[in-house]
Amino acid sequence: MAASKPVEPQTGGGLPRWQLALLVGTPIVLGVGAVYLWNRSRAKEKKRNEERKTPEGGSSPVRGQNQDGASPLDRAQAAKNRGNKYFKAGKYEQAIQCYTEAISLCPKEQKGDLSTFFQNRAAAYEQQMKWSEVVHDCSRAVELNPRYVKALFRRAKAQERLDNKKECLEDVTAVCILESFQNQQSMLLADKVLKLLGKEKAKEKYKNREPLMPSPQFIKSYFSSFTEDIISQPLQKGEKKDEDKDKEGETAEVTESSGYLKAKQYMEEENYDKIISECTKEVELRGKYLAEALLLRATFYLLIGNAAAAQPDLDQVINMENANVKLRANALIKRGSMYMQQQQPNLSTQDFNLAAEIDPNNADVYHHRGQLKILLDQVEEAVSDFDKCISLRPDSALAQAQKCFALVNFPHLCTQIHMKHLSEYALTDQQQFGKADEMYDKCIELEPDNATTYVHKGLLQLQWKQDLDLGLELISKAIEIDNKCDFAYETMGTIEVQRGNLDKAIDMFNKAINLAKSEMEMAHLYSLCDAAYAQTEVAKKYGLKPPTL
Repeated sequence: MAASKPVEPQTGGGLPRWQLALLVGTPIVLGVGAVYLWNRSRAKEKKRNEERKTPEGGSSPVRGQNQDGASPLDRAQAAKNRGNKYFKAGKYEQAIQCYTEAISLCPKEQKGDLSTFFQNRAAAYEQQMKWSEVVHDCSRAVELNPRYVKALFRRAKAQERLDNKKECLEDVTAVCILESFQNQQSMLLADKVLKLLGKEKAKEKYKNREPLMPSPQFIKSYFSSFTEDIISQPLQKGEKKDEDKDKEGETAEVTESSGYLKAKQYMEEENYDKIISECTKEVELRGKYLAEALLLRATFYLLIGNAAAAQPDLDQVINMENANVKLRANALIKRGSMYMQQQQPNLSTQDFNLAAEIDPNNADVYHHRGQLKILLDQVEEAVSDFDKCISLRPDSALAQAQKCFALVNFPHLCTQIHMKHLSEYALTDQQQFGKADEMYDKCIELEPDNATTYVHKGLLQLQWKQDLDLGLELISKAIEIDNKCDFAYETMGTIEVQRGNLDKAIDMFNKAINLAKSEMEMAHLYSLCDAAYAQTEVAKKYGLKPPTL
């Protein structure tokens, strides 16, 4: 949202394509925002895969089954077949006895058959909800047949029941790779476990984290995403002491006892660590600039990742009916963005709509609401908001670039938009990419220290031209400009996973985790890191590696 990071659509309980790509390492072409590998809106499977809940092998007679002198394998197969009949009849204890007999009779060198017998017994234990026994028998089956998908997936489900998330993730990662990422059940289980792991780790880490001020480059880029934000404007003449009023272009020295004006001076000096304390002085004194101080303090609370402290300040500004409408609209935009980070889209939408109602000609409202609409998969409305922003601020290169990407990255949602804008944007997808590239160049020209723009442009090269080297060069440039750019580290980590450089990817994700500004961001990054780590374990144990870029 306001932090200039890409947004990702929410598609209702499905697995995001970019996250799936990271989990399984499938080569994809990345784009700004979310680029999906598969459509979560397709209908779910009508029934569970029967092969996963029934034992293997039919009950047809086997060689020598009813003859004297039957071989040990024949007798084992016969016991297995009896077990299958009991299983289908719901007589699981008898089935287990038959499978146990089959295991004891089977020659040890018949590893394929023996692994099947263990897996079948695990299926019967599963019906009795004896999860430890399921894990034991599936493990024996996998030892005998390391690429046994059915046993791996059954063990993954049992590990989930036992709350062994790490072990569950490793098993289901192996399954996803072996199944070429075609089975929805295994992919959804992987996504579920990743999210649970991410939330657990983030909750603990975020609780004990030290507030971290972002880099000066990030803070300046953040404020530059607002064109009508009063608190980010330089000190005005009326705010300077008399002898400084005619010194244009110079920082004013504030002598009056205003914490807010002192905070504004620190803003100009890029001495950001002192701003919250100075604003607090203004608030405690209920000074002349109370609304401005509350909004500036809230903004810096958000920047250091303290949403709980920011919200009361934002609430107070929004409810000040006599305050400057620009201040109230800005507070609504920031609170709306905060609500979206907290996964409260209804509250977020209400705030953006109220901001548009009280300040209908504020370009910032439409710029940031457009990003919200992309998050909500409301792409037609997003493009309409970007159009409104551009009409109010024709020089908004970023809004124009975001509009281009909305049209290119979500064509299945944009048919009507393409028709309505045919005369204005009679462009092919390649031309839209080219236009977006031009817009990013313009953004870089206007704001050369905005690291996130370089990341966006790098992602564009991957999606548009499949130019991996140039994409990585631009993202590396972003890190060079701002070594606190968590978005750049996250993106670099995602690419390294797809290149098969898992150790480097994990290092990138850990750097991003330490810079995350919210618990939700941190949980997301832990999920990515855990996905990469699970791949390293699967590669060690089973020699399984997904395709790479």
